[in-house]
Amino acid sequence: MNSVKNKKTLIFATSNYNKIIEANKLLNSQTSYNIISKKDAGIMDEIPETGKTIEENAIQKANYIYENYKLDCFAEDTGLIIDALNGEPGIYSGRYAGEEKNDKKNIKKVLTNLKNKSNRKAGFKTVIALIMNGELHIFEGIVEGKIINTPRGETGFGYDPIFVPEGFDKTFAELGTDIKNQISHRAKAMKKLVDFLIK
Repeated sequence: MNSVKNKKTLIFATSNYNKIIEANKLLNSQTSYNIISKKDAGIMDEIPETGKTIEENAIQKANYIYENYKLDCFAEDTGLIIDALNGEPGIYSGRYAGEEKNDKKNIKKVLTNLKNKSNRKAGFKTVIALIMNGELHIFEGIVEGKIINTPRGETGFGYDPIFVPEGFDKTFAELGTDIKNQISHRAKAMKKLVDFLIK
């Protein structure tokens, strides 16, 4: 593995700094790569997300960076898939309650739509699309769990305060980032990415 001073830069095609922090915790210590956001790379474009699946969106975002800037990069797309809501919010998870992408409003809409529904089963799915040297590689992570009635916990972001992963009695927001980074959908996909990068 390269020393710190020889770390290579890999662009994460996101504007969400929570995701950048998570990615660097997982990748920086284990690989020869330092993860930066598209903004840090000087890319201010709004990347389109018009895919019909989580995988299509991830690929579209990575392709956009590579095709326009010829830089190695990866992108991810994550969806919360709720059985009783026929798979919603799915690809619209980030903007479920509107284009402002407000976490609290998204949570409120999920809880409103689940009112009086006994089936609380849900899962998170993350797909990472890596483009390196012009080649596309896909990594996937899934975690099953359930949606609770009232938000709990202070850490994390998105739907973390209402999602309890299988085998636990606390939400992602209560478990904290250290545990979440071991068991989450994104962590599982990132681990596959790490394994690929250290080969």
